Amino acid sequence: MPQLDQTDKDILKLLQQNAKIPHKEIAEKLHLTRTPIFERIRKMERSGIINKYITLLNPKKINRGLTVFCHVSLTRHGKSYVDEFQEKINTFPQAMECYHIAGNYDFFIKVVVKDMEHYQQFVLKELSTIQNISNIQSSFVMGELKHEHCYDLKDL
Repeated sequence: MPQLDQTDKDILKLLQQNAKIPHKEIAEKLHLTRTPIFERIRKMERSGIINKYITLLNPKKINRGLTVFCHVSLTRHGKSYVDEFQEKINTFPQAMECYHIAGNYDFFIKVVVKDMEHYQQFVLKELSTIQNISNIQSSFVMGELKHEHCYDLKDL
């Protein structure tokens, strides 16, 4: 991993808070000129530290008011079965995140849909089409207490 100095960390902190912040504004906040800011950002992009820039939407404003966390168990655990599950889950736009986990379940999926009816349709018409699933445990979000997207960079 490339070494990050304090200026790099400060740039990343600002970009995590607002990916559209102009280089000029970053330079002003860090008391530098635009050129070194531009070069540092490009270096972090090329090295993969900066993966991509995105726009975060408010799910309630786009009619996606129900978040569900699903724990999924597979019947068989061979590589081909896991690969098949991963390929299929990547085709479902309702599945916002999916993690292969250790423990009582095999996968942890974050699903975001309009409402309970849409979740039921997702399970019946999408998720249940995966042949190797043995169990689905759903937990419904009643309220969001914390939802961060910014990494703490102090210990780098």
